[in-house]
Amino acid sequence: MTSAPPPTHPTSTPLDLAGIGIGPFNLSLAALAHGIPDLHTAFYDQRPAFHWHPGLLIDGATLQVPFLADLVTLADPVSPWTFLNYLKSRDRLFPFYFAQRFHIQRAEYDAYCRWVSQELPGLRFGHQIDAVRWNPERALFEIDFTQLDTDGEAEALGRSYARNLALGVGTAPYVPEPLRPLADAPTVPVIHSAAYMDNRQRLLAAEHITVIGSGQSGAEIFLDLLRNRPPGRERLHWLARTPAFAPMEYSKLGLEQFTPDYTRYFHALPEAVRDQLLPEQWQLYKGIDHDTIAAIHDELYQRTLHGGWPDAVLTPGVTVRTAGRVGNTRVELHLEHIQQATRTRLTTDAVVLATGYRERRIDTLLAALDPYLRRDAADRPRIDANHRLVLDPAVTGGIYVQNAERHTHGVGAPDLGLAAWRSAVILNSLTGKDPYPLPDRTAFTTFGLTGPSRRHQGLLPGQQALADRVASHAAGPASAGRP
Repeated sequence: MTSAPPPTHPTSTPLDLAGIGIGPFNLSLAALAHGIPDLHTAFYDQRPAFHWHPGLLIDGATLQVPFLADLVTLADPVSPWTFLNYLKSRDRLFPFYFAQRFHIQRAEYDAYCRWVSQELPGLRFGHQIDAVRWNPERALFEIDFTQLDTDGEAEALGRSYARNLALGVGTAPYVPEPLRPLADAPTVPVIHSAAYMDNRQRLLAAEHITVIGSGQSGAEIFLDLLRNRPPGRERLHWLARTPAFAPMEYSKLGLEQFTPDYTRYFHALPEAVRDQLLPEQWQLYKGIDHDTIAAIHDELYQRTLHGGWPDAVLTPGVTVRTAGRVGNTRVELHLEHIQQATRTRLTTDAVVLATGYRERRIDTLLAALDPYLRRDAADRPRIDANHRLVLDPAVTGGIYVQNAERHTHGVGAPDLGLAAWRSAVILNSLTGKDPYPLPDRTAFTTFGLTGPSRRHQGLLPGQQALADRVASHAAGPASAGRP
């Protein structure tokens, strides 16, 4: 006995593009797609509303990219969804002008994205995607979803159809293996930095706190804890696996590794070279902002003015071998210093894991499509230059990925500064036209002796009709159909 299919989504016409996940990257894609006439889209997210890393919205913490790296500006500066237009809608342009801030606070970026998510049509929050299949008879993707109520409970089932998909399911907090059993223990606060703000008061009440991780999140959390502990009784440890608490690469030519030119260069490299190169580039995206490093040193120095040293230990080059509980309320960390080849133990009352994030695997979501996926030597999905999964030719629709392609596109994959450019690449590829013309050159640096092609790859068979439809509007203004 087979169950009846869920009811079809109210949209009678198949979608040209269905987005799964509404983080900043798919929100960027939705905003730029809205500027293309006759392009039918919908974006789904199981959360009830947009929120961007709420656990890390520490007071005063800023983005590591300029405000121009918003959702749309670097592809379409006249879009109604720019950060500057957000400020204008709030009568805040002049205050921002006089504030002279090139890097905005995280909380302000979160508020800006939420404004876009509330004003932009076609976003469907409270929709959990359950399965994605390819329907060869209809030459469409079938998307089964569960509509959730405000409490997150199932309210209704539905199905929609789309010619193309964009996966923006984001990343998940990474907890190192030795600490995973402790992270779920209710009596000992061993929490990931993603949940820092929810646990901040509990952490500050702990007698001794250990922060693990040398990136920007670890630095911001250590600084916040330091500023809120009494002088001489800070009782803080900051441990890192990297050989130093190193600054993020922020030189002007160094930053050109976050340009489309470098992304194209990286994608054209052999797979083995890309895999070797990525770990060597850790300081491009795992380092610490210069201002944050300076603020930490200033705070520590301030606490020496009246003699003595702060009770804070900062040790790089350390790995956590194992960990366990001591009684019901303490944690014992077994540490190893790689360069010294020494080991020791550290007992602490709370641990903050600033250990980063890992790309969410798309295999579960695309389980029904697994026979069609083409993989590389390491069993990872192959992804073409247009951020499109390489599929069996029997699938005539495209599946685009956002922030799931670092192994093919390099360190810029999770960078907010390339969000608008990647969205434009996807939409240009999807339509077979250039609704968002992109520059041929974006860097003074020439990467390699021979350059990869800068033209987007060809249309899939199922995208030709969309290209023809978009072409019929080519004579109209680029902003047609906008509010």
